[in-house]
Amino acid sequence: MNGGKLTGMLGLAVRARQTAAGMEACRILIRSGNCGVLLLDGEAAPNTRKKAEDLCRQAGTPLTILPPGLIEKATGKSCMVIAVRNGPFAEQFLRMKEEGQPVYHSES
Repeated sequence: MNGGKLTGMLGLAVRARQTAAGMEACRILIRSGNCGVLLLDGEAAPNTRKKAEDLCRQAGTPLTILPPGLIEKATGKSCMVIAVRNGPFAEQFLRMKEEGQPVYHSES
């Protein structure tokens, strides 16, 4: 799956209201146990990245680092972190990561 399809899928997830944007909204979704995967922009500040990594590690939630600017391109929101609710969208993001899709930079 190329970057264009990833961008489209993330946009669909946002329009389907299956995401939460921003660190505080993501924290609430993760702590409630309803987050399937946390997506972090590659340009996120080190402090934001550390908070996301710590939160995901504590909750056992998968964290994926996306290419810089992809979240804003896909959603039109200038946020650095998006939580995807448990369900088909989260499963698809995780499946792509497991298949080693080249659009992902790294995982923490």
